[in-house]
Amino acid sequence: MKNLVAPSLLSANFADLASDMEMINNSECDWLHIDIMDGVFVPNISFGFPVLKYVAQLCKKPLDVHLMIVQPEKFINEVRDLGAYSMNVHVEACPHLHRVIQMIKENGMKAGVTLNPATPVSTLVDIIEELDIVMLMSVNPGFGGQKFITHTLDKVRELRAMIDNSDSHALIEVDGGVNRETGKWLVDAGVDVLVAGSAVFKAVDPEEEICILKNL
Repeated sequence: MKNLVAPSLLSANFADLASDMEMINNSECDWLHIDIMDGVFVPNISFGFPVLKYVAQLCKKPLDVHLMIVQPEKFINEVRDLGAYSMNVHVEACPHLHRVIQMIKENGMKAGVTLNPATPVSTLVDIIEELDIVMLMSVNPGFGGQKFITHTLDKVRELRAMIDNSDSHALIEVDGGVNRETGKWLVDAGVDVLVAGSAVFKAVDPEEEICILKNL
């Protein structure tokens, strides 16, 4: 089975978003990954729901929405109204994580949880069977174009073992510094979904790059 590829909207050309969305629609990518940042949980601000409604109208691929914000549960309805396939929240931002996961599922979306680089995989041991997706950040969240943190590979292997030794069917997703080289490492370690920003949108042929990442 090929791994899934989710190009990251954060690296798209917002001066010509329609063209980039056409490329996404024509490509072999599986999801469009959308990072929402609030300038509080992470030291940057990305885009809000007025822009994302436009993206949702243009994009024919499932939307993988990643909320790098405090109190993400406040925006479950807005994410649902985009028609999102999945909603991913940070364990560090959710003191009542089980409740938030339930709310996401009740609103018809796949429930995902993200871990920052310094957050151990063991944090999820009591909730892993409730999750559809676990995303590991392989850079510190907030900015694109960072260098891949190689310790992520150990976390992937640990998470793979946790999932395989439970009744969980969660997909493992990784975001940050993903390219042909690091993507191969990740897939070999047990990753299901590669989030790639600069590697796709800055490629000479983005559609070809997506195809290569899918076949690592």
